[in-house]
Amino acid sequence: MITGDLKRRVDALWTEFWQGGITNPLTVIEQITFLMFARLLDINETRDENRLKRTGKPFQRRFSDDEQGLRWSQFRHLGSDAMLPLVRDKVFPHFRKASTSGTAFAEFMKDAQLMIQKPSLLVKAVSMIDQLPLTEGDAKGDLYEYLLSKLTTAGINGQFRTPRHIIRLMVDMLDPKPTDVVGDPSCGTGGFLVQTMQFLLETYTSSEGVLEETDPETGKRERTYTGDLLEAHRDHIRSGMFHGFDFDATMLRIAAMNLILHGVDDPDIHYQDTLSAGFTDRFPKAAAEGFNIILANPPFKGQLDFEDVHASLLRQVKTKKTELLFLVLILRMLKTGGRSATIVPDGVLFGSSTAHVALRKLLLDQHQLEAVISLPSGVFKPYAGVSTGILVFTKGGRTDDVFFYDVEADGYSLDDRRDPIEKNDLPGCLSAWRRRDAKRETDRKQKAFFVAANEIREANYDLSLSRYKKREYEVIETDDPQNILDRMKSLNNQIGMDLIELEGMLG
Repeated sequence: MITGDLKRRVDALWTEFWQGGITNPLTVIEQITFLMFARLLDINETRDENRLKRTGKPFQRRFSDDEQGLRWSQFRHLGSDAMLPLVRDKVFPHFRKASTSGTAFAEFMKDAQLMIQKPSLLVKAVSMIDQLPLTEGDAKGDLYEYLLSKLTTAGINGQFRTPRHIIRLMVDMLDPKPTDVVGDPSCGTGGFLVQTMQFLLETYTSSEGVLEETDPETGKRERTYTGDLLEAHRDHIRSGMFHGFDFDATMLRIAAMNLILHGVDDPDIHYQDTLSAGFTDRFPKAAAEGFNIILANPPFKGQLDFEDVHASLLRQVKTKKTELLFLVLILRMLKTGGRSATIVPDGVLFGSSTAHVALRKLLLDQHQLEAVISLPSGVFKPYAGVSTGILVFTKGGRTDDVFFYDVEADGYSLDDRRDPIEKNDLPGCLSAWRRRDAKRETDRKQKAFFVAANEIREANYDLSLSRYKKREYEVIETDDPQNILDRMKSLNNQIGMDLIELEGMLG
């Protein structure tokens, strides 16, 4: 639970970085991540030292006898002139051989650099981070989520997170189990993996394991889920369940810390261009036969040289478009019977190129395409206005009918401000999904309906919702030009057809 006081402290820390000349939001989060990691190393070392005193059980030390001065509890008391050179020249180099669990995060800390040049800024940052509740399980995860939310509000170089409520819809639809192996081939800050962990905590907590607290400032009741029913699966969750890949080292550092702070002690996070020929066919040991679940929001833009793309992907769909290649990659990564929920640009659903049709044909004819969820075009604003959808599919099996759902509102305004609003179709989408019945849901005037696979084949494998949904329009009986304009705008919103979709259908 993040209280107003804690938010103010994080905001103040953020402001200190900006005033200190570090204005790139990603760099700010990265630097805060490094310092949080330094504090966590010391916290865990102290915890193991205390356990050693109680039980006599030895542990692998993170700091040797001559490295005690590199511990957070030691250097946090130093003045600015002494702290900066110590942290820059000794503490950061120490990161490359230390981690909170033996392997996690250390791989991405070896290139860590202290970007803070002002001694006074480092002292203030260390002082503020020392006051953050990193020893409290739920609080530290929520705290990092709030920190990551500033990527969305600040926006840098197109790097922004998939909205958490969209991620949660996708996780809820797949209903992961604590025995599953979960992957994300373009994990970014790890949002899909973190939300999967949160889903498990909420789903596998007994009534006695739910703790309720009251925010002293707002008076709101907040629930904490202990996940007490997950005990038999703790080792798998800590080190075998979650796997993420990305080719941005900064994002991987953030993803690893994000997962660690959410209770995944040793996440398997790899620096890897998963589309490249260098991405090996050998998965992590826990996923030797493939993944049970893959959740992803792959990059939409960009094209690759054929020489850089893994040959097995091109054999399925010959294209340079990353959004198509990632879907083929996900199918390759899944085990037979494994499932995925993946966000795709609308062009994937109706594009008429040979590669677009081949991809949809692959999903429909060789696997089980379960659902197409149409999202409104403002979901990723203010940084992207592209219309998107969610594809839900299972590797292998057969497609008889496909579930469609028309999400027109996600609980936020669809302009650049994205203010909370009352209208929200996401709960209705999840409810319709859970009680779906292809024989019953045949009315295409409704938000949820099914379309037979054969009908989709006859439509050149078109998966756009507008191709199958029936809409009713009222006749405008007025001579008032303004009234006509207002009604046309309303109808345009109802149709929900972007110019890019119209061009695609005409072309």
